[in-house]
Amino acid sequence: MEERRPPLRESLASLDKLQLVAVLALYLLGMLSIYSAGAGRALRGGELALRQGIWGVLSICAFLVVLHIGYERFFSLAYRIYAGALVLLLGVIVLGLTVKGAQSWFNLGFFRLQPAEFGKVALALVLGKHLSRFPPNDGPSFVGGLLLAAASGVLVLLQPDAGSALVYGIIAFAAIVVAGAPRKYSTGLILGGAALVPFAWFFLKDYQKLRILVFIDPWRDPLGAGYNVIQSRIAIGSGGLFGKGYMNGLQSKLRFLPEPHTDFIFSVFSEEFGFVGALLVLLLFGLLFWRMLEAGLRSKDIRAKILVAGIAAWMWFQVVESIGMSIGLLPITGLPLPLMSYGGSSLLALSIAFALIQSVYISTLKSYE
Repeated sequence: MEERRPPLRESLASLDKLQLVAVLALYLLGMLSIYSAGAGRALRGGELALRQGIWGVLSICAFLVVLHIGYERFFSLAYRIYAGALVLLLGVIVLGLTVKGAQSWFNLGFFRLQPAEFGKVALALVLGKHLSRFPPNDGPSFVGGLLLAAASGVLVLLQPDAGSALVYGIIAFAAIVVAGAPRKYSTGLILGGAALVPFAWFFLKDYQKLRILVFIDPWRDPLGAGYNVIQSRIAIGSGGLFGKGYMNGLQSKLRFLPEPHTDFIFSVFSEEFGFVGALLVLLLFGLLFWRMLEAGLRSKDIRAKILVAGIAAWMWFQVVESIGMSIGLLPITGLPLPLMSYGGSSLLALSIAFALIQSVYISTLKSYE
């Protein structure tokens, strides 16, 4: 029997304040960078910041609603939520808007909605419920959990959105490990995935192959596919120790840096605030991950542990990939930097995820009381 939900005011008073500070700080730094990134020749800084601000208000509302409902209630609806996510992922393949080769968005007039972002939350939820009921400690249960996750991952891959599909895989792997899968199963999964990597080359589209080739050697196509990472490296390197100062980044202002408000927001920030600013961002993400994992580790609910692990793995992977591709250490995938990159769907999905983790944290506090 589910507990009666406490009043929203009581829940807000019990929030993990350090996690909240990290989230708000990263969002505000992102807003500053989005405004600066759009303030070059296109003069869209104000427009982009205003839209992100509107999404911020909507995200706060979603956070409050989800926090008040509580993670236990969401678990009771997990299969239905996941089924709804699958319908949206299938629908976007049929009716979605194609942008840069990926049919990943619904065009709703004033804004676009990317179902893959909300699918990440739905996947973490359904795996939390399913793997707690059917622990992956034998072959059939282990395969069953993988197939459940594959249903959404394949639909995302068909858009095609290889970056988000990788995130889905990371969520599933983290959930299965935390749910208690034997080491031989998780190790076998890693080795099997590694063995399939060479064959995946033949299924990649031409632009995806080129991204991998320019990751190895950006100068093989310096004015084409390698241009993005070259300019990103220049932006970060030119920031030096303390940066050029806010609104003084030349790479974004002169439009040398492509997609500065989305894919390469970290490059914009690093050019203007330097190594010290970049270090601050990394410390804030470190604080955020620590508080997220703390909520999961202290919880006595295995469903909550799996949920937190899936969400934390999702955000950790996107932070590593987004920053890694900005400095040329990882291939370009187009994954946004959580909380900082421009994008309403990502921000809204993250807010729902944070509310679920805060709900787990509050429930943990009550259990200790």
